[in-house]
Amino acid sequence: MKYPILFLGFAAILTACHPKQTPVMISETTIQASIAAITALHPDVDTASVVRGVEQLAALWNETDGSESDFKALVSSSYAGSCQDKEVLYQRLAHIIEQCSQSADLLNNTLQEPTTLTGKGEPTSVDWIISGYSPMSHFAEDMFANKIAHICVLNFPHYTLAEKNALGSQWTRQEWAYARMGDMFHTRVPGNVIAAYSQALSEAENYIAGYNIMMHCLRNEQGEQLWQEPMALLSHWNLRDELKSNYAAVPHALEKQEMIYQVMLRIIRQEIPACVVNNEECVWYPQTNRLEMNSKSLKAEREEDTRYQQIINIFHALQAIDKHRTDAPSHVLRTFNEDLQIPFEEIETLFTQLIQSEEVKQVAQIISERLGRNLRPYDIWYDGFKSRSAISEDHLTAQTQQLYPDAKAFEKDMPRMLMELGFAANKANEVASHIIVEAARGSGHARPCVGREQPARLRTRVSNKGMDYKGYNIAVHEFGHNVEEVISLYDIDYYTLAGIPNTGFTEASAFLFQERDMPLLGYEAKDEKGERLLDMIWGMYEIMGVSLVDMRMWQWLYAHPTATAAELREAVLAIAAEVWNEYYAPVLGEKDSPLLGIYSHMVGYALYLPAYPIGNLVQYQLEEYLSGCSTPEEWANEYTRIYQQGCLTPDAWMRGAVGQSMSVEPILHAVRKVLK
Repeated sequence: MKYPILFLGFAAILTACHPKQTPVMISETTIQASIAAITALHPDVDTASVVRGVEQLAALWNETDGSESDFKALVSSSYAGSCQDKEVLYQRLAHIIEQCSQSADLLNNTLQEPTTLTGKGEPTSVDWIISGYSPMSHFAEDMFANKIAHICVLNFPHYTLAEKNALGSQWTRQEWAYARMGDMFHTRVPGNVIAAYSQALSEAENYIAGYNIMMHCLRNEQGEQLWQEPMALLSHWNLRDELKSNYAAVPHALEKQEMIYQVMLRIIRQEIPACVVNNEECVWYPQTNRLEMNSKSLKAEREEDTRYQQIINIFHALQAIDKHRTDAPSHVLRTFNEDLQIPFEEIETLFTQLIQSEEVKQVAQIISERLGRNLRPYDIWYDGFKSRSAISEDHLTAQTQQLYPDAKAFEKDMPRMLMELGFAANKANEVASHIIVEAARGSGHARPCVGREQPARLRTRVSNKGMDYKGYNIAVHEFGHNVEEVISLYDIDYYTLAGIPNTGFTEASAFLFQERDMPLLGYEAKDEKGERLLDMIWGMYEIMGVSLVDMRMWQWLYAHPTATAAELREAVLAIAAEVWNEYYAPVLGEKDSPLLGIYSHMVGYALYLPAYPIGNLVQYQLEEYLSGCSTPEEWANEYTRIYQQGCLTPDAWMRGAVGQSMSVEPILHAVRKVLK
């Protein structure tokens, strides 16, 4: 997972301004006079660009900026009329943004270390408070105060998503870079409002990072302990991965899966006893929700609706932003039209097209036949298509713990892994030199380098015994993020084009790497029967349903803006059951299961989940294209070329990468061939 706060993107982070902002109506006469002054001084200038810049600046002007005469004076004195002057201005603005961004990121990272990393001591109450501090929340406020933002808007006007899609195919790289500069200050939201949102996200993330279930404290109804060794599993990530690991031939596999399923249901319904979270003192019987301590029954006080209160807190922080975004007055609109840059309806259509396909139903039949039983809801995480499912996870963990006794051992091995994938030695060493590996308190994430003087950070769980297989698998995923982040920054021609179209495109890179975790351990990759394709479509089937629940939950929140945490809980249960009954019960059985509501992303990351299936679709189309490479070296070169495109729109990026738009049809077509 890419670091969630940075998912806001430049455009959202750099939108603050002075809290006391009263719009000033710049008259049409002043606007036209300002345009005329520029065109008179620079007769060869692109008049359409001048008009766009002046009109957009006029729409953002407020009383703290000055009078109409001040507006006219700034416009006439600040327009870069020649190509050379505009290039110089662009480079200076890009330098300012890069330096401020990476300095703030370094400060933010340092302040958050006690709450995000192990080995930094136990976090104090002050650490939890400061972890929500956002050094960049007032950056745009300062830039509007000193008029740098005004100069940027005037010279690099904003283009809508529709305009970028219509015009972008004819743009040069420089024109794309200028358009992305135009995304920097196109709105004005008070810095304290942005800071409050950052704080709400941080508090939710901290809640999730400390939500561990002690598996050795669980008992079945016969009082048997299924997990003998101490095991703390983070919800939902590690619970899901442990469930997946029990598709291998291990003792009590099916019973363990059923117990994990019951734990998940208790979490979603908020029926979980408060004392079992992150606590080894209680013995818990998830099936009946009984508790014991010191062999005596204990009253099971459920956790309050904390899970859903975190979402409510984030929603209220976003409502404050909505008031200042009349052009996009909801987080749903901003997520799909600005962050993901794909409209809500288009994404919903893509997802439902795949999850209700006949191909999915046929794959489900194969899974049922292999398991020798009717499918259960948790079989949505069936892991038997992967070659590693035939290998005991204990065996894999013993191997990874020996290879990676600590985070630094993984860091030292990164050049070797990149060379295994086909990167030349000098390139492998160069990319790896910009990535550091750290042991995470939570499940792990990739924190990108936002400037060329700061490293990308790879974080995953590493116990005192070393990195277990779950941690290794996550680390390889995050490594894929980091490699993309380094290439799309250091190998880019214009700073404002650094990055990718949306978070799904970095998830695609992470998936490309994660799929290769076993070969990187020395296991041969075999796929004579197209098993990987079946695994990919089954994974898409799962995550698309989870994403639909997340999307509909946010629609519900905006339809019920005063909802309480308890009301949201009931709504999520109903939405999850509705999606389940329509698309999953016919395949997996058990009506009304709320299982799709288990993902921790729904709690802490504010509509992040749709990025994953977008990443899956992009990954498959990249895989299909890259399969044409005849050598690992060619694969690595093409991967590099693709991610050097930078931050175009999704459609422009996909056409440049593989020659076609994003679609579900390529994988459905490939799966049909395998099923035949």
